[in-house]
Amino acid sequence: MESALNEAVAQIERAKAAGSPIVHSFFDEPTNTATYVVWDPVTRKAAIVDSVLDFDAAAGRTRTASADAVIAYVRDNGLTVDWLLETHAHADHLSAAPYLQKALGGQLAIGREIIRVQNVFGKIFNAGTDFERDGSEFDRLFDDGDRFAIGDIEAIALHVPGHTPADMAYVIGDAVFTGDTLFMPDYGTARADFPGGDARQLYRSIRRLMQLPDETRLFLCHDYKAAGRDQYVWETTVGAQRVGNVHVHEGVNEDDFVAMRTSRDATLSMPKLILPSVQVNMRGGHLPEPEANGTRYLKIPLDAL
Repeated sequence: MESALNEAVAQIERAKAAGSPIVHSFFDEPTNTATYVVWDPVTRKAAIVDSVLDFDAAAGRTRTASADAVIAYVRDNGLTVDWLLETHAHADHLSAAPYLQKALGGQLAIGREIIRVQNVFGKIFNAGTDFERDGSEFDRLFDDGDRFAIGDIEAIALHVPGHTPADMAYVIGDAVFTGDTLFMPDYGTARADFPGGDARQLYRSIRRLMQLPDETRLFLCHDYKAAGRDQYVWETTVGAQRVGNVHVHEGVNEDDFVAMRTSRDATLSMPKLILPSVQVNMRGGHLPEPEANGTRYLKIPLDAL
């Protein structure tokens, strides 16, 4: 087992003895997205993971109801936000990180490979020279194995590419925030057909996470209610994924997974908010700069994706 994963395992064991972080979730049904406030009950320091800015695509209007609910929770519990964590540049919702940062503070962080995403999509959207493709829209770019903390709770970033090149899983105490890498065991795994995605990398990233202790809590970025299930669920465990994930449980080999994922992805439509989401999220959640008339615009590149 490699060093960053060894460190994550040791951290999880220490957290079980010293005390787990509190995790409070907010689920946005229009985008099927789970946002988390994870905090240290001793110091009341917190991180917000994968926030949502409400967006009416037909009207081109943003709203902040989802983010305001997060702000209310943070203030009601007397929390101090140290981190605004993005697991990747989401293609299905706009990030509310700049709005939350203005209200609550904290450092905005993502994986370093966001630079690769910025370069690819900067060209697709013809973003121009005013858009820096160096990750500078974020306060911190994590590399695999980078350590940080939320109050007294240890945390480590693990690079888990495949869905996109930039995906990170955040191990905070004994809780892991996986982004889109995994869904609930009865639903399976994320697609890998976006620019820079790779089904083989996704398989290896999932296998990496499955080396964490069985009882480790996994908090997922999305749920879509698998067939036969009536409720949304977004928390599971490593053990449940290892035994029961319908796409990648133990015994599924890499080549079979790649063939399944590639075939399945070929049948999927693009997420309905991919064009606005990526334009905003590659900028750290900031909207494009206003044009000469003072209005901000999102672009629709034809025949580009």
